[in-house]
Amino acid sequence: MYDLSSKFNTFYKSFVVLPEDDKNELYKKKDLNIQRLNDGLKEYNDENGTSYFIAESCVQGSVAMSTVVQNEHNDYDIDIAIIFDKSNLGDKGALSARNIVANALKRKTKQFNAEPEVKTSCVRIKYADGYHIDFAIYRRHYDSLSDSWIYEHAGSEWTERSPQKLNEWFKRQNNSSKGKLRKVVRLSKMFCKSRNSWKNMPSGLLQTVLCDEKLQNSYSRIDELFYYTMKEIVNQLESSTSVIAPIDNGRDLTPRNSDIQKMNNWKNRLKSKLEDLDVLFEEDCTKNDALQAWYGFFNHSFWDEEKEEKSDYSFENSAKSIRPFADTEQFIDDLFPVKQQYNCKTSCIVTGNGWRPKPISEILKLLKNFLPFNFEVKCTLEYTDCPKPYKVFWKVKNVGPEAERRNQVRGQIFEKGNSIIEHTNFFGNHYIECYIIKNNVCVAKERIDIPIGRR
Repeated sequence: MYDLSSKFNTFYKSFVVLPEDDKNELYKKKDLNIQRLNDGLKEYNDENGTSYFIAESCVQGSVAMSTVVQNEHNDYDIDIAIIFDKSNLGDKGALSARNIVANALKRKTKQFNAEPEVKTSCVRIKYADGYHIDFAIYRRHYDSLSDSWIYEHAGSEWTERSPQKLNEWFKRQNNSSKGKLRKVVRLSKMFCKSRNSWKNMPSGLLQTVLCDEKLQNSYSRIDELFYYTMKEIVNQLESSTSVIAPIDNGRDLTPRNSDIQKMNNWKNRLKSKLEDLDVLFEEDCTKNDALQAWYGFFNHSFWDEEKEEKSDYSFENSAKSIRPFADTEQFIDDLFPVKQQYNCKTSCIVTGNGWRPKPISEILKLLKNFLPFNFEVKCTLEYTDCPKPYKVFWKVKNVGPEAERRNQVRGQIFEKGNSIIEHTNFFGNHYIECYIIKNNVCVAKERIDIPIGRR
């Protein structure tokens, strides 16, 4: 793998890790809003003759784990556990407890654009600049038999769950990895937040659990550590999108269809962008090829600014410089539900430069696994056992730094009938995918790899 670890470390330290001033600002917001809640509870108690009070509070989630990253700016999520004594709440149900907290916050957040929102697992307040703070509500009671406090979370009902165990688990795992886990989680979150158009990506918790499960700890270089961990995550998601909590009796973290969709979105987008990094393993990969590849992966200007400038500027050097590009790729899961219940078979016939039409497998065998330039590629749906009527959609994806430099990534999905014709214009491990769509569901698909060699 082309060694850009020095540049990668600079990117990580300068553009991924949250600066200390920003961290302090998050904790100030935490303290300010706990005070607002305390003041609101006092006012609520005075009006209603009650005596509710916060017994404990602690920070949870990415802020506590220090995995918040810079490109979450204006979308910071601060998780705070608010813990009451069970005896103080009496027989209040989980929803009632959340409503009490929401009522108290409303009294002290009238300057906000939106009132506190009661959600299934928390009470949320939103800042106009994008911050939001989630108050997760707990109750506790002391168990003399175990000589410890028992905590219950106010979700759809009261459920035993510790507000601190996840933080403690992450600290143990990160220390065991000598800090590598936190690095990979931060980089994974940078990727998931790298495009504004990418909606419905997995939460930081889901990423953290899978990064821990698949951490490739044997790699010392940060670029290799991250790359090989992400490869293993894709392999895992290909077989199962289920994620189990490392604490809380192994509860399912992906119980809803929306959770499964987020995991599929992560898998599809991560798999596609990892393929763009294949050039890093080519013997003739240049430094600018590698910079372009990581630019395409993270969609961050750092990689563009790190390109090598040449004093003897020429057309060839221009073609090899880092170029911004339109990331136009679409994913079938975003357009249609995918339920593969039928089969399809496509043919791929290649011709050009005096060669008679031949199946792509024969051409690749003769030409050392790469197609030459200026050949015609015709892909045809030959067979499907899906009963008519159905529609045939196609995707042509150009992979690699040359596609990005030429702004020819493509990857849009179109209905084009039973055949499409493309041409081998430039280097890369490109591919074409065929989809069978019936009743607005993708019921079958097949992929044809189109590797094109260098001149």
